[in-house]
Amino acid sequence: MRILLVEDAADLGAAIADHLRRAGHAVDHVTTRDEAEAAWDVADYASVLLDLGLPDGSGLDLLRARRRSGDRTPVVIATAYDQISDRIAGLDAGADDYVVKPYDPDEVEARLRAVARRADGLAASEIAIGPLVIDRARARVRRGDVEIRLTSREWAVLDALVSARGRILSRTALEERLFAFDDDIAGNAVEVYISRLRSKIGRELIETRRGLGYALS
Repeated sequence: MRILLVEDAADLGAAIADHLRRAGHAVDHVTTRDEAEAAWDVADYASVLLDLGLPDGSGLDLLRARRRSGDRTPVVIATAYDQISDRIAGLDAGADDYVVKPYDPDEVEARLRAVARRADGLAASEIAIGPLVIDRARARVRRGDVEIRLTSREWAVLDALVSARGRILSRTALEERLFAFDDDIAGNAVEVYISRLRSKIGRELIETRRGLGYALS
């Protein structure tokens, strides 16, 4: 999934961005409120990891503004403020979850995935599609008792199609979910990943709608 990381601490931001990318996510890392607003305005994020203390303004004010505008993107607040009142303020501002620094990167990733699943209306971690069981919490797929090994990009494509719940996703929509702003994207990247995924899970499970895009059968 595509994640907006808003963190001005250079070392921490770089570390969590690397961790999320190794887990197969596309990450746009910004360090200011202005950069966060600009990125948020043009990209469709599955979830946002939001620091509160930014050099040019409050992350909490940014969140309030997004919620007032009707934006329902799932947000996990990550901050050094650990008072109960701070947590309540964040949740009341519209955050979906809250973690206190220093945090465990695996836990943060799990929380980002969980709020994204709930936003999709698919809170359960395991979903059965045809002969497959898809475990979104662990990014695993199995047919019966046999696990199907997917690369991080193949998993990202499958997860995006699951999130769409049968709706058609265009190539552009898939690109936006798979790649960050600074990623190099080959012209046929989506088609390549779709082809590889079909070879592993079964061609019949991914439908091509000519001129429109792709959907799970």
